[in-house]
Amino acid sequence: MRKFRRICIFCGSNKGTDPAFAEVARGIGEHLARSGIGVVYGGGKIGLMGEVADAALRAGGQVFGVIPQKLWDVEVGHDGLTELFVVDSMHARKMMMAQLSDAFVALPGGFGTLEELFEATTWMQLGYHRKPVGLVNAGGYYDHLLAFLDHAAAAGFVRASHRPLMLSAPDIVALLEMMAVVEIPHFSLGHAPPRL
Repeated sequence: MRKFRRICIFCGSNKGTDPAFAEVARGIGEHLARSGIGVVYGGGKIGLMGEVADAALRAGGQVFGVIPQKLWDVEVGHDGLTELFVVDSMHARKMMMAQLSDAFVALPGGFGTLEELFEATTWMQLGYHRKPVGLVNAGGYYDHLLAFLDHAAAAGFVRASHRPLMLSAPDIVALLEMMAVVEIPHFSLGHAPPRL
């Protein structure tokens, strides 16, 4: 069973139209902090990102942010974190977030959240890391995405053995339980890429 020291959170820089999303984000930050699990995230102080970070900090948790210089320059960075890393690009941001984390969890979000979620899953599929990836399907936000992934598998564009790589659960407690025991297949093309 896996133990998690730090989990990378992908989520929106907006709060969405339903106040329940911010409530879920705060609950996740608090739960991780009270479970002794550090939060790694994109370093913002706005949207669901800020809600997760502030809730974790209020609960006594450690929060590590990674933000590109361009975003820091427009004052969306959080200056009250355990540690904030300012990097030179989005690529460097995602690489550092991956290196600092033992697993990846997506909350509701937009293009950026989806891109990060799919990249982390693809990296796992190709053997660049062996860290679980999952999403919290708060309020059914990801129902259509999950149905599309099932469709992609049925259409032969996602291998049936790879479809379970992206886990999902309605809340963080259930998702962490799944992530602790999920079996991640080994990269199987004859050579393993370098680990993150």
